[in-house]
Amino acid sequence: MPGWSCLVTGAGGFLGQRIIHMLAQEKELQEIRALFRSFTPKHREELSKLQTKAKVTVLKGDILDAQCLRRACQGVSVVIHTAASLDILGAIPRQTVLDINLKGTQLLLDACVEASVPVFIYSSSVSVAGPNSYKEVIQNGCEEDHHESRWSNPYPYSKKMAEKAVLAANGSSLKDGGTLRTCALRIPLIYGEGSQHVSYAVNRALKNNGILDSLGKFSVISPVFVTNSAWAHILAAKGLQDPKKSPNIQGQFYYISDETPHQSSVDLYYALSKDWGLRLDSSWSLPLPMLYWLAFLLETVSFLLRPIYSYRPPFNRFLVTVTNSVFTFSYKKAQRDLGYEPLVSWEEARQKTSQWIGSLVEQHKGKLNTKTQ
Repeated sequence: MPGWSCLVTGAGGFLGQRIIHMLAQEKELQEIRALFRSFTPKHREELSKLQTKAKVTVLKGDILDAQCLRRACQGVSVVIHTAASLDILGAIPRQTVLDINLKGTQLLLDACVEASVPVFIYSSSVSVAGPNSYKEVIQNGCEEDHHESRWSNPYPYSKKMAEKAVLAANGSSLKDGGTLRTCALRIPLIYGEGSQHVSYAVNRALKNNGILDSLGKFSVISPVFVTNSAWAHILAAKGLQDPKKSPNIQGQFYYISDETPHQSSVDLYYALSKDWGLRLDSSWSLPLPMLYWLAFLLETVSFLLRPIYSYRPPFNRFLVTVTNSVFTFSYKKAQRDLGYEPLVSWEEARQKTSQWIGSLVEQHKGKLNTKTQ
């Protein structure tokens, strides 16, 4: 492991950026390669400010560009693959999501074999495990339960198939005669400073007199703070390079969570934003079964109109199920094999995120003041 180097795909994303910041603290790391499709000047500025002994190389490239991937992989010892298309509502064409999440992952695996990269960590999702029905209750689930999503929606399907490809690639022969070692980390809802999920929920609430959306109030999930999620990826990278730990990790997947209380996404957003006056919606909402069948009706209308008109429903059955299920997981296996312990407590994570939400509230007030002037 001394003198190792790491390529991070999706390096400009929420999780990718945090992984790079944590890699920068690794003393033995010689080079960090940051691959992203569309780095902004702000991304580049943040990367240039990294205080690290490692060389930082910024690579602009597409996950579907095989030549770009081969160049990016040359000479690195670890690939952490976080690049993905996260689409729940069908805003992105199905084939695009499948190409990025599945084909892109396969191309990256092929590039690792060609460039003889021995370690590959895949940032997967709990959505590959379900939930398949809002009536299904999974509490503190574990890897041995073998939960698997049956949804054909492009996001859970493509993440599931990509994870299978990554784990199946474990043990593949590399061009230099070495062996590829892989594992996958199943990540739930990630929150923290810069989270698009949190930002979306907060901004919608600010436009609605400070009332948070109620969609998801029946769910119970096990969210994870972004720093803790990133830390799990660093530990997996170290573990797969460690001759003693590696045999137990190779070809395995792990659920990653932390000490954040298991709660609904709405309650999580409330806990993070209540210091700034945001509040829960106390109004009446449709019963779950009715909401589910309404989603089915909207999907049917969308399907029937497809030949003549592109109609995207405001919600679908997958979204209704995901946001209204009891679906939590334990990180005990990651604790055992990776030595994973959350670095940031729930209270510290809440405070950090709440301070950032405060800046969103101030921005909103600033815009309102500008309009009234």
